[in-house]
Amino acid sequence: MDNMVGGCSDDARTDFLYCCGAATEVLKCGSCKIHTGTNVLFLIIPGNPGVVGFYRTFMLTLHSMFGHRHPVWAVSHAGHCAPPDAMDMLEDASSPAYQDVLGLDGQIEHKLAFLRSHVPRETGLVLVGHSIGCYIILEMMRRDPGLKVLKAVMLFPTIERMAVTPQGKVMTPVLCHMRYVAYLPVFLLSLLPERLKHGLVKMVLGAIPSLDLSVVPPTVGLLSGDCAANAMYMGGQEMREVLQRDDRTIKKNLEKLLFYYGATDHWCPVQYYHDIKQDFPTGDFRLCENGFRHAFVLDAGGEVAKMVSEWIRTDLRT
Repeated sequence: MDNMVGGCSDDARTDFLYCCGAATEVLKCGSCKIHTGTNVLFLIIPGNPGVVGFYRTFMLTLHSMFGHRHPVWAVSHAGHCAPPDAMDMLEDASSPAYQDVLGLDGQIEHKLAFLRSHVPRETGLVLVGHSIGCYIILEMMRRDPGLKVLKAVMLFPTIERMAVTPQGKVMTPVLCHMRYVAYLPVFLLSLLPERLKHGLVKMVLGAIPSLDLSVVPPTVGLLSGDCAANAMYMGGQEMREVLQRDDRTIKKNLEKLLFYYGATDHWCPVQYYHDIKQDFPTGDFRLCENGFRHAFVLDAGGEVAKMVSEWIRTDLRT
């Protein structure tokens, strides 16, 4: 479980390890290991696809905004990374314990298992979720009330009624009924030379005026075939299982939660913002006024990180 392959850069470190038997990528800014006595860890729980490389700019900015005092980590979803040649996607695919680690419930347990193995219990956690990562965080807090969560920031949260959202209505048939058909173009793309894949990704994303070029390599990695297939498998379960909002967990942890809703988010309509704000009038619910897209990491990772740092700065003062 702790078998790890690492790679360093000047600004962040990438580690690959097995967690719950599945290949997992961890992107780390600051301390590469959390020791007893570490007061605060920022942990990013990504959306779907759960590729940590998408969050590099967001993480680097967040790390710098707190004077590099607190480590900022992001843990991929199980099977959503292209592991190095020395690793398989699954450590032992025949083990019953690993059969659904790639599903939504398995991804929740995967994050809890990661914390148990790599983060001391007394470490204060600032959890930052994006999209389905917000649902995962609420489930983590429900299943393990003893987690020392200082703050949980929910960015563009998909925590309820996903299948009936405008985007959900489009994607549910694809993810739930046509997933195997969708595998074919992904498989064909995976056969292309890396240079050609880079060119295609740049061409497709080139329509975004302020594109963060750091998202290009992880997007290319997603085209490995298995990664995209695993993301679609998880997405199909999201459409079926993310139904009712978990009001009980929200109420229990209301003072620790901060929600940021998009004004034009087709995965989470503005009505969901108004509904939750009405149901929890004392909660911290914010509506985007900057025109950020649901996939903010594509062009606004730095700006969103600066906002998050200002929102929670007082929560981290001792």
